[in-house]
Amino acid sequence: MTATAQKNQSTHGLKPNCLSFGEVLAQSFAVIAPTTIPASNIGLIVALAGNGTWLSFLIGLIGLIFVSININQFASRSASPGSLYSYIVKGLGPTAGVICGWSLVLAYLFTAMSVLCGFANFSGTLIGHLGIHPSPISLLAIGAGIAWYAGYKDIQLSAMAMLWMEAICLLLISILGIAIWAHKGFALDMSQLTLQGVTPGNIATGLVLVMFGFSGFESATSLGDEAKKPLKNIPRAVTGSAILAGVFFIMMTYIEVLGFSGTGHSITNSEEPLGFLSQQLGMGWLGELIAIGALLSFFACVLGSINPAARVFFMMARHGLFHSSLGAAHSSNRTPHVAVTMCTFLTFLIPAAMALFHIKLFDCMGYLGAICSYGFLTVYVLISIAAPVYLHKIRKLRLRDVVFSAVAIAFMMIPIAGSVGIPGSTMFPPPEAPYDAFPYLFLMYIVATCGWFFWQRRRSPELVGSMQQGIDAIHANFEAENGIYGGVRLNPVSIDNNRFD
Repeated sequence: MTATAQKNQSTHGLKPNCLSFGEVLAQSFAVIAPTTIPASNIGLIVALAGNGTWLSFLIGLIGLIFVSININQFASRSASPGSLYSYIVKGLGPTAGVICGWSLVLAYLFTAMSVLCGFANFSGTLIGHLGIHPSPISLLAIGAGIAWYAGYKDIQLSAMAMLWMEAICLLLISILGIAIWAHKGFALDMSQLTLQGVTPGNIATGLVLVMFGFSGFESATSLGDEAKKPLKNIPRAVTGSAILAGVFFIMMTYIEVLGFSGTGHSITNSEEPLGFLSQQLGMGWLGELIAIGALLSFFACVLGSINPAARVFFMMARHGLFHSSLGAAHSSNRTPHVAVTMCTFLTFLIPAAMALFHIKLFDCMGYLGAICSYGFLTVYVLISIAAPVYLHKIRKLRLRDVVFSAVAIAFMMIPIAGSVGIPGSTMFPPPEAPYDAFPYLFLMYIVATCGWFFWQRRRSPELVGSMQQGIDAIHANFEAENGIYGGVRLNPVSIDNNRFD
């Protein structure tokens, strides 16, 4: 074992240097779960953005490219399991880091809950064709249980499973998308291209669920200890996953909305839009394959969301914010097994409670997905503020870095404004219930969790200093091991070339 690997193992106890670029990319792609949007969730977004849904995705993509630039200011210089939490502590200090950490926890867990509902909904439909009708809670338990085992056992096994699931699903959907467009004579849909019946408020409101569609593109940053060549592979995965998913979303949104035109059916009411369109083409078999693929993609997203959520809990526990048991790593599997177990239980608990109140799984997907978007938006704004502050601290700040930060923040403010709206306005109306309440529920969550942090801080004044020292020590150790100072690699031959080259 190399000196760096030994150091990483002793520092965090996670399995070091085990994930290739493809496996790191799979982590971000699995949380994005690009298959699930065209296969199931697209109707929820079209209901908000109408013919401007493709534009909402385009605006979201551009904004997140700028966010990824800010994330990569950190990811290209250091790595740790703490994801954006550790970056924001380093840039803006412990209080902002705690807001980020709690926002990430909510964002990843509610993403996992939303797609677990999708998993249960899709699996129930598929099994129903066989005349078997298990309860929603049973299906939720099965999905959560399998995800728990994979996350508990081996991060590398998890990544490989997610990589293959998404690749197969995307290929099948792309084939069907081309067939649908060909059936329409590769027509230009002027109602979409001219934004017929669309207001700026529709675009802004649609961006809330678009953020859910892209959510988790940054989750590869949670694999700082486990990735090979992290300073190269993690930034590539962050930006690459956003671009690949964005192009796919825009293409499939345009094709599906076009495909539903003239059918007499509304895409906003369809829980399986690709299944319906495949039947219209006489290619129902392909729709069935995509449904199975979407089921696997939903599962991959559950797993992909639990992995980074557990690692954020893992790092925050090591800084004294949670019980120390959450900061333990399994002695042989070298995974944050206690944190994985807790995250999986929470992922199952809330959707199961909603099912007990007879809320449809399809509706649960939309509600939980909208709530998680606010967690991601908060984190993306914070990281975009933290990047230029961090660069100023290490004397690397340039004018373009400030511009990238400002542009990213401006783009993220669009869905935030759209989620509130202007009462009485026809251009920017408030969202319909219950979506109009979600921003305020998230704000209450942040106030409560920050209040708890300030209470902890009052009880233990040394907590803030300990957090800052812990984050600084992680990054300092990483830089020392790789011959880096202030983001510049000084030693051309590091202790372990696999960590950087």
